Amino acid sequence: MRFGVDEAGKGPVLGSMFAACVRGEPGDLPDGIADSKRLSPTRREELDAAIRDSCEVGVAEIPVARIDGEEDMNTLTVRAHAAAIDAGTSDGDAGLCDAGDTSEARFARRVTDACERAVEVDARHRADEDDSLVAAGSIVAKVARDEHVAALAAEYGAVGSGYPSDSATRTFLREFVTEHGELPDCARASWKTSEDVLAAAEQSALDYF
Repeated sequence: MRFGVDEAGKGPVLGSMFAACVRGEPGDLPDGIADSKRLSPTRREELDAAIRDSCEVGVAEIPVARIDGEEDMNTLTVRAHAAAIDAGTSDGDAGLCDAGDTSEARFARRVTDACERAVEVDARHRADEDDSLVAAGSIVAKVARDEHVAALAAEYGAVGSGYPSDSATRTFLREFVTEHGELPDCARASWKTSEDVLAAAEQSALDYF
């Protein structure tokens, strides 16, 4: 059986990264499958439900604590893809990952080595644009990430998208640090955005005194 894998949330300063594996035949997929970035949130949610009805799905989460750990993001992306494959495939399956490394062959090899399943893994850049199973994986991963951000907003208030380029996210971090003197647990402390917010708060406190 074939499968496709992609991740969402690699670059944000807030929250987890997710990877999703979709196992099935391309003909099993619902109509309208495309790279998740080309779809509205409502359409992604509709397709996510339809994908889960027609195919097997495995989802892996890499939380903030692991992202701030000793492993680099390339390694964590490998581990996320492998965990999603292990959760959604069977021995003997073969599939394609959206390559998370400058070298497609190296990424495929590393994911294969990290899998507990005996599977055949290929990888290609921008596979979510032209492979329907990988595109389906991108949709499932993005919906999981969106649900995660919604849960963060329910806990913390307006957090924005979680990306460093989002002014709402930067405002949230700045106000949280000003009020609490530390980053929220959902922030990736190793990200430059977090370091800059902490440095600005420290400088502000020094200027006050």
